[in-house]
Formats: sequence, C-alpha cells, structure tokens
Amino acid sequence: MDTIKKYRSSYFLIEIILILLGLVFLIPFYFLLVNSVKEFGEILTNSAGWPAAYKWSNYTEAWTKTTFPQAFGNSLIITIISNALLVLMCSMAAYRMVRHATLFNKLLYGAFVAAMVIPFQSLMIPLVKVVSMLGVMDTRTGLVLCYLGFGAPITVFLLHGFVKTVPVDIEEAGRVDGSSTFGIFFRIVLPLMQPIIVTVIILNTLWIWNDYLMPSLILQSPEMRTIPIATYAFFGQFTKQWDLALPGLVLGIAPVVIFFLAMQKYIIEGIAQGSVKG
Repeated sequence: MDTIKKYRSSYFLIEIILILLGLVFLIPFYFLLVNSVKEFGEILTNSAGWPAAYKWSNYTEAWTKTTFPQAFGNSLIITIISNALLVLMCSMAAYRMVRHATLFNKLLYGAFVAAMVIPFQSLMIPLVKVVSMLGVMDTRTGLVLCYLGFGAPITVFLLHGFVKTVPVDIEEAGRVDGSSTFGIFFRIVLPLMQPIIVTVIILNTLWIWNDYLMPSLILQSPEMRTIPIATYAFFGQFTKQWDLALPGLVLGIAPVVIFFLAMQKYIIEGIAQGSVKG
C-alpha cells in the first residue's frame, strides 16, 4: 500500500508540474489574443491586462490591409503542392534506397543526411541566383521548387527509417501475384507508410506555412505574398502597428493551429507504430 501511495503521489506531482509547464507555454498566446482586441495606446501601457473595451474592428482592418484571402490562398496552394510533391518523390526515393542498398544509394542517402546540417543562410545568395537563372523568380513554382530542395533531406531521412520496418515478405507475396515494382510500392508499401507520411505532412506544413525567410527572397509582387510576408507589412522602419499586426498574426496562425490539433494524434501513432514494427 505504501508503494502504491508513493506512486500515486509522485504521479500527481508530475501531473501538476506538467500542467504548470503547459500554462507557461500558453502565456505568449494569452498576450497575443488579449492584445489583438485593444487600442494601440492600451497595448503599450497595459499589455498584460484585459482590454478596457474590445476593439473587434482590428480584425476586419487587418483582414483588409493584408488582403488576407489572397495571402491565405497563396500559402494554401504552396503548402499543399509542396507537401504532395515531397511525399511522392521522397517516399519513392526512400523506398529505392532501402530495397536496393547499392553503394551509390548509400552515398546518396548520406548526402541527404549531411544536407540536414547545412544552414539555410549559407545558401541564400546561390539560391536566389539559381531561381533567377531558371526563370521562376517571383512565382509559386519557384518557391515550391525551393521547398522541395530544402525539405527533401529531413523527409527522406524520416521515410527511410520507416521503410526499414516494412516486412519484405509482403512485397515478395505481391511479386508472386504478378505485381510490378510500381504496383508493389503504390498498392502495398505506400499504404503501410501512412502513419509516418501523416507525420511528415504535419511537420512540413508547420514549417512551410510559417516560413518567412524563403518567401521573402523568392516572392516580390504584392499579389504573391504569403501570410507571414503580408503580416510583416505592419512592421515598418519607424512604426509598428501592433493593433493590426497582432490580429494579423492570429488570423495567420489560426489555420495551422487548428490543423495541428486535429492531426496531432497521428504523430503519436506514427512514432508508436514505427517503434513497434522494428
């Protein structure tokens, strides 16, 4: 009984600590939401308190000035296309590297892993030159190509580890039934990779949707702006429109937060299945 009581008390203490840590991480969201409905002057003088009067017109003005529907559409198109191409191309590459472990494929996989540690800042100038040479500067196509290049290493790395856990016997049974290599991959292997694919999509979506640096280098026209670039328009050299920037930030992060909350269970499922299958 004493052991059980000690276990329960320690478990309860851990729960309290985790709840407190969770509340600490929610503090920035509190400041963001509370200050998004305040007057500009009140944000500067009383940023931690509740608003004296709720100014919901901040959201409508931010919606208009950022041309939010257009920025949202650009972010959505770029995120969906980038994710689809990353999953399709990297899953096939990872499958090939695992099932045909030649020296070339091992070196290629090593190159993907090594590329993960290269800082983006060291490639900014060459990236802009290459995109300009290809003639896709200031286009969604150019930005998607950049995301393919920089997202492939981590995507291949995650998918490569999961493919190793897929039993080869299932593929051999497919070959006996007369399936081709593509048929085995798309009908057998790819459905089994669903947990890790969902995990990859979630991680890449959080990165692509919130990315500011790469779109700021590639996209120049106002009609091409993504949500982070549109929101940054409220931060000038001499003025910062916090009363409009904060509602813009709320509008920008709301879709991806909802997406993450709806899909977070698949991250846990993917990690659990990947550890059990091995």
